[in-house]
Amino acid sequence: MRKIPAFFCAIILVLSVIVLPQGAIAASSSFVTSTFESKSLKGEDFTEQNLQLAEFTKVNLEDAKFNDSDLRGAVFNGVNAERANFSGVDMSDGLVYVTSLNNTNLSNAIFRDAIMLRTTFKNANVEGADFTFAVLDSEQVNELCKNASGVNPVTNASTRQSLGCP
Repeated sequence: MRKIPAFFCAIILVLSVIVLPQGAIAASSSFVTSTFESKSLKGEDFTEQNLQLAEFTKVNLEDAKFNDSDLRGAVFNGVNAERANFSGVDMSDGLVYVTSLNNTNLSNAIFRDAIMLRTTFKNANVEGADFTFAVLDSEQVNELCKNASGVNPVTNASTRQSLGCP
């Protein structure tokens, strides 16, 4: 009986991997990220949670607590987050669009490279917040500069400088 050389065994193995169909495992985006849509989460407590890439669309987040949560890359679209607490959050690279952040606590929060257009910040506490390279409407920058003060304890960025306040 003749032995099959190892070289031919390797070729057969490679061809079987290439030619034969392989199963695929896929995950939907809702499996990878948390999605909250068209619901009321008024007063919910998200304190110290990892919410990277989470999506909040048309959600009522009045009085919600996000203290020290990781919101990097998160999306807030059409959200009412009045009187919410975002103290110490990291929302770098996030998107906040058509959202009310009026009367919110944004102290010591990080919004580096975030896009925050058509969002309102009336009476928001931004002491120690870092808005470095964030994109905001000029009217809202003026609103934020009225009360901007402090230095972010993580990034050491001056709130006024990060907003470009005069």
